[in-house]
Amino acid sequence: MIAIVSAMHEELSAVLALMPHEQREQVAGRDFWRGELHGHPVVAVLSGIGKVAAATTAAVLAQRYGVRQIVFTGVAGGLAPQVKRGDVVVARSFLQHDLDVSPLFPRYEVPRYGKAEFATDAALSDRLAEAVWRALPGTALHQGLVVSGDRFVDTAAEALELQQDLPDALAVEMEGAAMAQVCEDHGIGFAAVRTISDRADDEAFGDFVSFLGEVASRHTAAIVQALLT
Repeated sequence: MIAIVSAMHEELSAVLALMPHEQREQVAGRDFWRGELHGHPVVAVLSGIGKVAAATTAAVLAQRYGVRQIVFTGVAGGLAPQVKRGDVVVARSFLQHDLDVSPLFPRYEVPRYGKAEFATDAALSDRLAEAVWRALPGTALHQGLVVSGDRFVDTAAEALELQQDLPDALAVEMEGAAMAQVCEDHGIGFAAVRTISDRADDEAFGDFVSFLGEVASRHTAAIVQALLT
């Protein structure tokens, strides 16, 4: 079974519309919808916003639903200069930009794991990138590092600081790194795709709100359909 996860209803609503005979079940305060999409057994869920919410959702998907693959979809703020509003990013690895246990461990390193970055599943990410190309022809696609943290980055100064500290980071969001870590713990294939809603700068909030309602759900549904057909 594959799980489709988003942080907010606006990001997932069009996917749920494609599952007319789904069965809803509430677990750990979340609604999980089980059904089929293009002949594939699917469970869809809204994780909620932030790393703890994402980790809880991933653990439930692993332990209660026995999923073998998780695809996270939604929006993110662009960090790298070449990543523009409306572009799409497929994550190849995740890092928590707000994790700092120094001097006990190097900055960003997750204790016990001996690393800062958690790779996504290469084969599933390849399929996801191909789905983006098929679903959204002409859209710029970037692949690489995405960073996560428990704050909405909405100032040019903070975005610049992240760019300087993490020059390989393409985009910033609030869930992926936590979900990637839990998926590694459970041996689950994980991939994530993010449409860029804003540039994580002083205009981020307004851009985010307008993009979320107008584009996010439509992009998510198109990419998921392409992935499963």
